Amino acid sequence: MAKILLVEDSEPVCAVIKMQLEPDLYQTETVHTGLQALEQLKSNDYDLIILDWMLPDISGIEVCQAFRASGGTTPVLLLTARDKIDDKVTGLDAGADDYLVKPFDRMELNARIRALIRSLG
Repeated sequence: MAKILLVEDSEPVCAVIKMQLEPDLYQTETVHTGLQALEQLKSNDYDLIILDWMLPDISGIEVCQAFRASGGTTPVLLLTARDKIDDKVTGLDAGADDYLVKPFDRMELNARIRALIRSLG
């Protein structure tokens, strides 16, 4: 069973995503701020991080950069409402492995999750 850290500031959105992942048997832990995410990443191993860009304290971009700077190699999927090409480039250059714009289709989210976890070998 793959273990996922879901970082999303909107508790209703977080609950919906977690509910969508349960049928695929993903163990999903949730946090709602960037600082909480960094704390979780210091003490836990995950197979995937789903990371919102716009968080209330530090941005998902900053979380991703700090995680990569500390040697973190877990795949990161940025899940955000920011849909401009420049935003996508910024997110991927910050260390994200994939980028999905909200609103998204559940089937596409799950396919991207499977692809990122598969890349772990």
